[in-house]
Amino acid sequence: MTVNISSMRTLTQGDFMIESADAPFEGLECVQLKNDLITIWLTKDVGPRILGLKYKDGENLLAVLPDLKIPVEDADDYSLRGGHRLWYAPEKPETSYIADDQPLEISPLNNGINLIQNVDKPTGIQKSWQVTMAENGAQLTIVHKLTNRGDKEFELAPWAITQLRPGGTAVLPLQIEQDDEHGLLPNRQIVFWPYTELNSPHLFLGDKGVAVKADFSEGALKVGVPNPIGWLAYELDGFLFIKRADYQADSRYLDRGASSQIYCSGDFIELETLGPVVKLAPGEFVEHQEIWQVFPEDDWPLEIKGIFQNF
Repeated sequence: MTVNISSMRTLTQGDFMIESADAPFEGLECVQLKNDLITIWLTKDVGPRILGLKYKDGENLLAVLPDLKIPVEDADDYSLRGGHRLWYAPEKPETSYIADDQPLEISPLNNGINLIQNVDKPTGIQKSWQVTMAENGAQLTIVHKLTNRGDKEFELAPWAITQLRPGGTAVLPLQIEQDDEHGLLPNRQIVFWPYTELNSPHLFLGDKGVAVKADFSEGALKVGVPNPIGWLAYELDGFLFIKRADYQADSRYLDRGASSQIYCSGDFIELETLGPVVKLAPGEFVEHQEIWQVFPEDDWPLEIKGIFQNF
């Protein structure tokens, strides 16, 4: 069942206001959620996806890719569409590329909306999101939820992926603190995927971070790090987009421990966060939270601005 979001009450507090309404975006029926600084668009009939993210009257920071599909043998092709999506790791064609072309169940929340997808039939996993927007800043929170609706235990890791327009620079921060008092133990680890060329002109290593320049004409790369610092960021047209996700040091992460990852090709760049591996018994669920922030030029957090200045 889809609720008509146009009927949702506008919420106000002090000088700040959050509005929700049905609004078409990039040819798809969407829900628009906005405050005084940012606007987002979430799909209603497919996905879910966050297809649009704008700061005031700026350009959409997210990539919109209506024709980009992943071919799937003996099943419907998977439509990437662009924007933000939820998968679960490890990446496998039979569990990752399950078409999500059906309408969503949508209901209002205080300062946001809840979106529920149909159950993935091959796995029994159901995806849902709670998306809420801050009343007084360019910030939103996404709580991704994966529920086992099947009849067997299922092992997975939540995997939240955001596709952004190319042309900017992304950074993964690196730990600089020592892990022991003498500085004799390793404290940094960088993970590369097989198609990544270590001498790529798009890849840069610094003492405090790894940067990727999203100006590919051909090819692709992917890099990741265990990320106790908890953020990864992308600069585009003077704006800074930040994703924050908690890191659980005592938990097991897939992809050689890379809890934060960047994938880049010519059409888009992806900022990705992983949650720890969990085994879900029937009826159990896991949640993975991201906090998004957008900062205009000259208003970046100093901790992040200093790292970007090194690249």
